[in-house]
Formats: sequence, C-alpha cells, structure tokens
Amino acid sequence: MVNKKLNLMVTLGLSTLLLTACGNLGSSSGTTTNTNEESASSGYQTTGQTNDSEYTGVIINGRYRTNKSRGVGVSQNSENLLNLKSFESGLTDISKEYFSTKDYVFQEGQTLSKSTVEDWLARKSSKNPDGLNPEDNGKNGENERNPMYVQQIEEQDYMKEDSKGNLSLAGITVGIGMNRKDYYQKEEYGATYVTNISKEEMEKQGKIAAAKVVARLRAKVGNDVPIVVAMYQQAEMDSLVGGSFYAYTEVKAGSSEITDWTDTDISSYVFPATSTKSVPNDNDEAAFESFKNKIQNFFPNLAGVTAQAKYKGKNLQGLKVTITTQFYSETEITSFTQYVAKAAKTYLPSGIPVDIQVKGSDGTVQSFLAKTAKDSSYYTHVFTSY
Repeated sequence: MVNKKLNLMVTLGLSTLLLTACGNLGSSSGTTTNTNEESASSGYQTTGQTNDSEYTGVIINGRYRTNKSRGVGVSQNSENLLNLKSFESGLTDISKEYFSTKDYVFQEGQTLSKSTVEDWLARKSSKNPDGLNPEDNGKNGENERNPMYVQQIEEQDYMKEDSKGNLSLAGITVGIGMNRKDYYQKEEYGATYVTNISKEEMEKQGKIAAAKVVARLRAKVGNDVPIVVAMYQQAEMDSLVGGSFYAYTEVKAGSSEITDWTDTDISSYVFPATSTKSVPNDNDEAAFESFKNKIQNFFPNLAGVTAQAKYKGKNLQGLKVTITTQFYSETEITSFTQYVAKAAKTYLPSGIPVDIQVKGSDGTVQSFLAKTAKDSSYYTHVFTSY
C-alpha cells in the first residue's frame, strides 16, 4: 500500500512539472482570459519566444487564441492591404513602450467582438447610436457629404500571471485608423468618388472617437487596467506603402480621461521618391538609387526595384525592399541573391533593419535577404524544391 501511494505521488508530481515546463499558466478568474467553456484543468500555455524583443502569445486548449475582430474595417480598407499590415505592426511597437516583452504575455483582442467593432465603425443612426462616424447627410457630392472618418479599430491585450498562476488582463492597446480621403460610390459598381479630409479635421475627429472608445472599453474591463490609445493615418488607396501612427497616449488605471497626446513623428515613404512626395533625407534616396542601378546594370532582367521606408523625423528607421525579376533558372536566382547581398552591404544605409524580397513576375517569392540594425552582413535564403 505504501509503495502504491508513493508511486501515485511521484506520478502527480511529474505531471505538474510537465505542465509547468510546457508553459501552463493556470486557469483564471475575474478579469481574465478564461471563459465558461474552458475547464480549469485545460489551463494555459504560451507560444514561447524566438527572441526577447517579441511577445510570447497565449495558447488555450492547444490552440492559438485569435482576435475576435481582426480585419474588420470600412470596405475601402480591402483596396490597400498595406494599411492593415502596417497598422498591426506599428500598434505592437507602440505597445512595447508600455508593456515590456519580458513582463507581459500578448493576447489577441478578446474584449471587442466583431459585431461591436462593426457597429462602432458604421455611421451613427437611430438604429445604431454607437456609430463613431457621422450620420448620413444625404449628400453625395465630392466634399459635400459627411465623410467616414474612422476606418478601423483593433484591440491588443497584454496579460500577466498572478501569484496563483492565473493569467489576468493587465493592459489594453487599441488602435484607431483615421481617413484623410473617404472613398465612396454613388451606386453599386459605379465610379469611385473622394471626399478630402484635412489633417486638422482628421485629428479633431480622431480625438472625439478616442474619448468614446476609451469610455466604452473602461465600462467593459473595469478601472484596474491601463488603456493605451494609438492614432493611425490611413494611406491612400493607391499608395505603395501603408499609413503610419501619428499620436498615442496612455489612460492609466482608474481613469477614463485622455489628458494629453504624444506625437510619433513617424512617416512612411516609397523609394524611388516621386516628384510629388520627396523623402526627408536625400542621402537615403541617393543610396537606394545607387543600389538599384548597380543590380539593374548587372542583371538586366529586372521588372522593378522599390522600397518602403520608415522615418522618425528625418532619420531612417528601416527599409523593406522588393525586387521583381524575370528569372526562372535556380542558378540565376542564387547568383542574383548573392550579388544583391554584396550590393546591399555596399550601398544601402547601415545601422537600420533591412528586409529584401526577390519575387518572380508571378508574385512568387524566390529568395529573401535580411539584416538587423546591428548586423553588417545579410542573411540570405533561396527557395528551392526537392
């Protein structure tokens, strides 16, 4: 009997250690990630981290918990997916200023449902009093109708483990995307028209929307959670680069009032620069042109070389380069990738992260190159087939 009891105790102890080693963070209560459908025995796990600059994510019952309202936006957002990508990545970067990757666990937004966000992004009406966009004034002329100011909303949750091993909501970041141009159609499948929105009006309407969003979030999550709000300016529909965040603030626990804003001074540009939109630093443009000319002279079968550039003030923060080729031979792609790595190290600015994608004319990624801000050389990878 004694041996049986000892074996049982050892088995239970090993099970507990295994659960802990897998990242099990326990069940939760109160303002937590747990729901009625989740049993306490299932607990929580995390995705783990590939590096300490990124968040570890939440896994429940063996599945990653996805955002309840991800991608919900006014229909024009589907015309420029770059807006959605830069919106999400920029929102996470701002979150890191308040919720460190060391102390917090990332969870996709769970407070705002898809239907809630859809209602908030719609026009205000008698049937939808929660609409953040103004009522329809019945006018369809350009710069006459009431525009759609608020384009998209996204929530990110930041969790902490308490002394009992429960994972609880410890912070929320909410991004609000604002339009400078409101695209619309007077009839289905008809021509597209534009209502222009000044920067001043966009910022004014953004502050009004942010105050309402914070008050509504506070009512849902209580007073113990800080709420970070980040304001984003959408890029135009035909832009080759996404928009950028222009301001953010923190509403501390116990408060529902926004008292001040911090300007980001962040902007996005396209290389080569156009005659209508120059870049903040001509030296960066000249360096990119040298790189572009070098690889085009050596490999003439290039359909295009462009880049997305992120600036803070006049300082370049990063480059994402896209090279479109007409290569089909794997040996050509390999040789080209090697040459690009050499040219990029010589001509592109140092001290910033750089990603380079080499694509075929059909859009297939043939190879990629990358370096961090600290690296001097590029990591390369050519996609092959067995």
